[in-house]
This record gives sequence, C-alpha cells and structure tokens, in this order.
Amino acid sequence: MRTGIAIMPLDYGICPRWLFERMRKLARGIIVAITEEFGPDEILKRFSDPIWFQSFGCTLAFDWNSSGLTTTTLGAVKSALFGIQDELGIYICGGKGRTSRKTPQEIEMYGTARSFSFVPNLIYASRMAAKVDSALIQDNYQIYHHNFIFTKSGDWVVVQQGLNADNQTARRYHWLSSKISDFTEEPHTGISSNIKVKPLNLTAKQSKKNKEISAELVTDGYRTLISDLEFIKEKQTGQRNLFKTLEMPDDTVLPQLTGDLDFTKSKYLNKILFQVHEKSPANFEQVLMSEGVGPMTIRALSLVSELIYGAKPSYEDPARYSFAMGGKDGVPFFVNRRVYDKTLDVIEKGIKKSDISRREKEKALRRFTESLWGG
Repeated sequence: MRTGIAIMPLDYGICPRWLFERMRKLARGIIVAITEEFGPDEILKRFSDPIWFQSFGCTLAFDWNSSGLTTTTLGAVKSALFGIQDELGIYICGGKGRTSRKTPQEIEMYGTARSFSFVPNLIYASRMAAKVDSALIQDNYQIYHHNFIFTKSGDWVVVQQGLNADNQTARRYHWLSSKISDFTEEPHTGISSNIKVKPLNLTAKQSKKNKEISAELVTDGYRTLISDLEFIKEKQTGQRNLFKTLEMPDDTVLPQLTGDLDFTKSKYLNKILFQVHEKSPANFEQVLMSEGVGPMTIRALSLVSELIYGAKPSYEDPARYSFAMGGKDGVPFFVNRRVYDKTLDVIEKGIKKSDISRREKEKALRRFTESLWGG
C-alpha cells in the first residue's frame, strides 16, 4: 500500500442533463462489458480501487480534479444499472445528501423483493463504514455521500466522500468486503485526498491498544472513566500542571478539541457513556455502533486512554490506496500483464458498445487513455 493523492476541490456546480445522459449510457456499456467478461465481483474490485475509479470517472467525461467526479459518476452508474440490475447481479444503493441516509432502506427493499438472506449483514456494513469514516478517522472531512454496491452473492463495496468546508476540498473513501477482517482496523482499500492532515486515526494498527482500553473503560471502569474525564476537564486549560501530574514532557501538545468535538462543552457525554455502559458492549466495535456514540464520544475515550493510561493512538493520515493491477516495482505485487491488457480491452469494448455517437466513443477512448497515462 502506498500513499495516494487525488486532487478534489469542492465543486458546487450541477452536471448538465445532456452530459449526464451520455455518462449514463457510457457507464452502462462499460459495466456490462466488464461483468460479461469477468463477472459482477470484478465491478466491486474495480470500484474499490481509487485510481481505477478516478480513470473511470474521467472516461465518462467528468472533470478529472473535481469532487463532483465521485457524486456524478456514481449517480450515472446508479441510473445506468436501474432496470438491468437483476440481469447483471449488481445492485447500487445510496447517493448524495439525504439519499445517502436512505441507503439501509434501499438495501432492505432489494432484499425483501429478492429474498436475499444476507441483507442484515449488508445494512450493518453500510452503517459501519459510515461510522468508521466519521468517528474513527477524525480528519475534519464530513461524510456527505455514501454509495453501497452489492452482488447476489452478498459481497459489497462502499464508495463515500467527505467534505472540508474550511479548505474547500473533498476526500474519498473506498471499502471492499473481501478485504476486511476487522471493520475498525485498516479496513480501506484506499483513501484519496489532495491534502495530508494529522487526524485522530483509530483505524491504524498503532491505535489498537487505545481502542481496547476505551472499550474496557466503558464496560468495567465506568466510574473511573467519569473521574478521568473530570480530571482532564479541570486541567485542560492548565496544560503544564496536567503534564506534571501525568509525568509528560512540557512540550507535549494535547490533541486538539475543537467545535463539536470539545467534550468539555457537552451536556450529554456522561449520559451517552452511561447508556453504552448499561449495554455492556463486548468490544470496541460494539461501543462504536452503540446509539448516540459519535466523533465526540470516541474522541473523549481516546483522549482518556492516551493521557491517563499511556495508550497513544495514531495521528498519521491514512490516505492511501492499493493497486488493483499491481505496481511496476512489485509493490504490493508485480503487474499481471495478461489481466491488465484484458481489462483495458474489455473497457474499450464497453465504450464501443455504448449507445452513444461515434464521435463520443472516440472522445471517451481518448479520455480513458489519457487518464491512465496522465496525458
């Protein structure tokens, strides 16, 4: 895995209807071609790779450096697959804004109509992905777009995007079910961003002890936890005295608590923690999924675990990606030329099969080539 950068300034414009219609037709041709050649699981694999997804969006004719590439591309794909989802065995739910919050209902609708027994697992995965990217990776990017794509076999991919109103940029998060062994530990296949930050990153392996102590405090040490929180509240303004008590270096800087993440201003934190304590969660994942638990609660637990018990979490930016085709230097594995060439050939076939004009097909092929080689 390598750090990956994709420039995505926020775009508040609206995609013209004529362009969206062409994107929809082109997306349909490419997805049908890939599914016919490789099967529906290949679509999940490709959408989980941020670099391939970026190339795909460029091929559909959207701005290469726009946050709208994510939202409009996925909107076009959702429209393109409607009516042929059973034939392909691929279902796409969710979208931007209010539509993203209806994702569980859309999944349940498909499941009920088609008797999919795995629907509860899909709904849980959708909610978990949203919770992790908003509460466990506190990078000041607010999730506003969430798409959940799944197959008849129950495998799935999540592509969601967050925005940072302060620096006017977006950040995209990719998940793939077959790559996840633990929802709370390095679950992403890639995170694309054009700005590196220093977030609270509780998905890093380095943060494992911090999460374990957080869960223990909620379940077994509730009274101690409340006392620790009160202690930090009292000492937060006098950092030097706090460091002396905890035997920390004078130049240590407390993890920044700003805006709605400042638990010292919350009237509800203790109530939320008590409610979680009463349910006796078995692990940190269950703590995270408890009702009412969000970024502020997780931040407070992490801070106590670090300052009082010495379990330092990671503050390294997890923006990174995996190469679906491999890398030229063998990281994470060498490029499989046969698969690589075959994939390119199939996408080219998909473009040619699309219900668009010859001129539009030529433009799409050119865009696809340029997006791959940086032309």
